[in-house]
Amino acid sequence: MVRHLYVHIPFCPKVCPYCSFYKEAGDRNKTKGFLNALLVEAESAAPGLRPETVFFGGGTPTSLATGQLEFLIAGLRARVDFSAVKEFTIEMNPATVSLEKASALLALGVNRVSMGVQSWEDSLLRTLGRVHTGAQAARSHAILREAGFANINLDLMFGIPGQSESQWRDTLRTTIGLAPEHVSAYCLTYEEDTEFFKRFSRGDYPPEDARDAGFFEIAMDTLAASGFAQYEISNHARPGRECLHNLGYWRGEDYAGLGPSAFSTRAGSRRRNIADTSDYIRRVQLGLPTHDFSEDVTAPVRRAERIAFSLRTSDGIATADADPVILATLEVNGLIVTGGPRVRLTRKGRLLADEVAAELI
Repeated sequence: MVRHLYVHIPFCPKVCPYCSFYKEAGDRNKTKGFLNALLVEAESAAPGLRPETVFFGGGTPTSLATGQLEFLIAGLRARVDFSAVKEFTIEMNPATVSLEKASALLALGVNRVSMGVQSWEDSLLRTLGRVHTGAQAARSHAILREAGFANINLDLMFGIPGQSESQWRDTLRTTIGLAPEHVSAYCLTYEEDTEFFKRFSRGDYPPEDARDAGFFEIAMDTLAASGFAQYEISNHARPGRECLHNLGYWRGEDYAGLGPSAFSTRAGSRRRNIADTSDYIRRVQLGLPTHDFSEDVTAPVRRAERIAFSLRTSDGIATADADPVILATLEVNGLIVTGGPRVRLTRKGRLLADEVAAELI
């Protein structure tokens, strides 16, 4: 039985220049067809699916109007067995938060919000091309609390061009002052097919690896001192508030994905839907397959993914999954610690997680 469901909403109020996820500007003429297509796909995905976690990502799911979200969630509930759902997350841009929408989502069973703040500094938000201000993000957080949300994640970003250490410390202090249940702190990466990658390639944004490593350590220390546990390299939670949906990914569990560009991994097979909303709608309407890529998830692939993802978590990986000679070398170099049946990254190892995983794979 598949226990995780992801729904991709591609629409955004503005396409940010650093974002590599499939997204497009909102189109009222396309939205109705998209929502209907999602529900048709959900019906075909329903056999063998009984989600314990649901995650609406994007894009910006809350760029949809309240009525559209109500239509979509009610339609999903009519087609998929939601009786076991423990965690229902929706991503929000602070510019798309309203009391009406937040209250409606809570009434529909959404019990966790992940809000993309990135920074509280307006100059850095302008650099990132965000449509909200720091003050607006603070108001949006207050609205979510007023609506009754008791499980909120705030997404933060460091390594932004021009970002100073004092700005990053201020962002962390402001975030902690709002008392969220969860904080995600990501380093900006320059992904291909983004405007930021072009600027990086031109030399407009030179790499600052030492600065970014310092910012990462500041985040670890500051959040830990405020009671957050770093249960994954970029994710920090109050006790019992870890993201169950993402834990499912990191543990290699099966999941179903709906919508353009969404991945599904079920029964040893992985598929990716086409990253084109218009073509996705067309395919659904014609009864054609929605995916443009598929592969068998073989035992070696499963092992490599289990190491790469689980190593990033506080649980680490099974000692039996790795070569003891390589483990010994990594431990001597201070990158891992072995204890009984598990292998975990050290503080130094967290700074070099990808390199450590490559050695183990």
